[in-house]
Amino acid sequence: MRRTCLEGIHALARRDPRVVFVGSDLGAGTLEPFRREFPGRFFMEGISEAYVVGMAAGLARDGLIPYVNTIATFITRRALEQVAVDLCLQDLPVRLIGNGGGLVYAPLGPTHMATDDLALMRALPGMTVIVPADAEEMRRCLPLTLDWPGPVYIRLAKGRDPVVSRPEHGFAIGRAILLRPPGEVLMIACGVLVQRALAAADLLAARGIAAGVLDMHTLKPLDRAALERWAPGRSLVVTLEEHGPIGGLGSAVAEALADAGVAVPLLRLGLPDAFPDRYGSQDGLLRRYGLDGEAVAGRVARRLAGGGGAET
Repeated sequence: MRRTCLEGIHALARRDPRVVFVGSDLGAGTLEPFRREFPGRFFMEGISEAYVVGMAAGLARDGLIPYVNTIATFITRRALEQVAVDLCLQDLPVRLIGNGGGLVYAPLGPTHMATDDLALMRALPGMTVIVPADAEEMRRCLPLTLDWPGPVYIRLAKGRDPVVSRPEHGFAIGRAILLRPPGEVLMIACGVLVQRALAAADLLAARGIAAGVLDMHTLKPLDRAALERWAPGRSLVVTLEEHGPIGGLGSAVAEALADAGVAVPLLRLGLPDAFPDRYGSQDGLLRRYGLDGEAVAGRVARRLAGGGGAET
């Protein structure tokens, strides 16, 4: 997904002279073709995220559209004040691209795992938050950010994840995609958890439980109309996210359903409200936290059978 995103930025730069790329301590050779073709619009800065965001704000004030790329935890936690004041307060068209959302950087430990980035970005006025499910969804998403108003945060997965999105569904910022029609259950997921939701739906179908899957790739603005259309009448609505229980997809869905007066049982599945305490692989930690397809199917089946209260 990361390579697809960076190649997409290069393609946008060919289309529009306003596009500039700003990286923060990325690997040698990152977007080297971009640098060779557009040396005046390529900037690779050091480990200085706050400065990089301020720099991007200045470029945007001069009429450019900066795409800023670095590790998700650093662009959200370290530079939060600059994102809020320099970008959101001034409503500037800067696109923040966070590498390694969720548990991607599990080999590097809790300092590098972005388990609160969606909450941080979603809370900022004027910020758009997008979590593509796979590389092909990223490919369809990126061109739409060119003229999108205000700042945008895009969370990237690690790459080489299974492609589960479909070109015939298209892509629109703020409009969820129904990948499987709901039955007794509606599962709402974002990012790589969409793939796990589809796997869980297959396993539930084998148990005689029909479960739909809604790809909620945009957390802000949230597609409330889709929720109001598909959630009512379900025995259970389930949210799945590679994020803590506060402020992410589960919170957004709960708020939207409450605001709309939709009374439906809700099961929020995600990471615990704690820093990850293990090193390892992304898949390994997802299994540990019960977010692989088999575990999700089991948790949904148990809830339907009356086995327990709210989970996060």
